[in-house]
Amino acid sequence: MEGGSNPDADADAEASSSMPTPPAQPQLSTHHLSLPPGITQDEFAVLIPSIIDFHTYPVGPGQCSSLLAQRIHAPSDVVWSTVRRFDKPQTYKHFIKTCTVKEGFQMTVGATRDVNVISGLPAATSTERLDILDDDRHVFGFSITGGEHRLRNYRSVTTVHGFDQDGRIWTIALESYVVDAPEGNTEEDTRLFADTVVKLNLQKLATVTENKARDGNGTK
Repeated sequence: MEGGSNPDADADAEASSSMPTPPAQPQLSTHHLSLPPGITQDEFAVLIPSIIDFHTYPVGPGQCSSLLAQRIHAPSDVVWSTVRRFDKPQTYKHFIKTCTVKEGFQMTVGATRDVNVISGLPAATSTERLDILDDDRHVFGFSITGGEHRLRNYRSVTTVHGFDQDGRIWTIALESYVVDAPEGNTEEDTRLFADTVVKLNLQKLATVTENKARDGNGTK
C-alpha cells in the first residue's frame, strides 16, 4: 500500500531500539606509543619491545593504566636485587609500614604477602600476590587480591633494564599498572593518585640502589 507503514519494519525497528547496548570491550593500553617522562627518546626506542611484551594491559571502562620510568645510576643487577624482593617492599616503597609473609615462605609465583600501610592514605592493609618473577629478563609483577583499600583489581609490572654506553653504566626501571577507578572517582583522578605513589617509590628505589652501588653492597 503506497504511503502506508510497513508493520514488519516497524516491529523490527522497535525491537532493535529496545535491545540493550552491548558493553564496551576492553582496549589494549598503548604505553609503547608515548615517551614517559624521565628518559630519552633513544632509551625509549630500546625499551619499546619490552613495553609491548610486559607493560600492555586490556583496559576496560572504569579502569586506568599508566607507565612510569626512572633512570638510576647503578648497575641493573643491583637494582634488580632490590625490586625482586617480594617479601621486602618497604625497602623502597614509601607508604608501606610493615610486610609479613607466611611461615615457610618461598619467593615463587603464587606467594602472598600482607602489607600494612602508613596512616594518611585511603588504605590500611593490602594482601598481594606474586604474579611474575623472571630473574633472567628482570621482570617482576604482583596483584592486589584483598585488604582494606580502594585499589580494586590492581595489577603492576616492573622491569629493570641495564644500559652500557661509552664507559657509562646505568639502569632504567619501568613500572606500569592497571586498576579500577573507585566509585566516586574518575579514571583521571585515580591515575594521578597512583602515578604519584609509583613515582615516589621509583625515586626512592633510585636513591636506595645508588647508595648500595656506591657503598659496594652490590646485590646483597
